[in-house]
Order: sequence, then structure tokens, then C-alpha cells
Amino acid sequence: MFQGLDHIAIIVSSEESVDFYKKLGFQEIDRIVRSYDAVVFLENQGIVLEIFVDPKHPERVTGPEAKGLRHLVFVVDDVEKFVKQFDCEPIRTDWYGRRFTFMKDPEGLSIEVKALKPRENA
Repeated sequence: MFQGLDHIAIIVSSEESVDFYKKLGFQEIDRIVRSYDAVVFLENQGIVLEIFVDPKHPERVTGPEAKGLRHLVFVVDDVEKFVKQFDCEPIRTDWYGRRFTFMKDPEGLSIEVKALKPRENA
């Protein structure tokens, strides 16, 4: 049935969040400005984010987490190097031996950053 993931939609309050995802390596591929918001499409390695920029939406719920999308997960080649560039939690190891960390975007959405493969000689 499914052929793959088309995109991930995120509502944000300002261009600060768009800039955040650009800093993560996403490139702007399209922008649609409407009278009540802007819709910005960003792409990186085949992952497309559809970001709705609109300051009128309510704030994101915090702990305990609400039902629905929990977090995004992006794969990087070097978790340790990534942590030096961004404000992240301490690095941990998952059930399969892959190193990972968490960070938040400017709106408070959790983003997991994970190594593609387990660390050698771990």
C-alpha cells in the first residue's frame, strides 16, 4: 500500500524555526505566502519538511507528553561531532548499539539525532 514517506508537516511561530532547520542542513525548495501564514518547504537527503509559519497557534504541550507525534529522528554520520555544534542532551546508546542524543527545535519539538551504525569497538 504505502510507497514511502512524502513529507513531515510542522507548525512553527516564526522564521527562527525555519532558520533552525536550515542550520541542520535543510535547503528551502519552495515557499507559499498566504494572507494568514507562510508555508515553507525544506529538503535534506530526500526528507521534506512542510513548515507552516504562523504565530497564532497555541504553544506545544510539555510533560507529560500529549498523544500524537513524539519526536523526529534524523541520522548523522558522527553524533559526537553533532553534539559539539548544537545544544543536545548527553549521548546515549540505543537497544541496537547506535549512539543518539536529543535536542529541541525553537518550538520545543523533540528531535532525536542518531548514528547510522553502531560504534565500532564499543
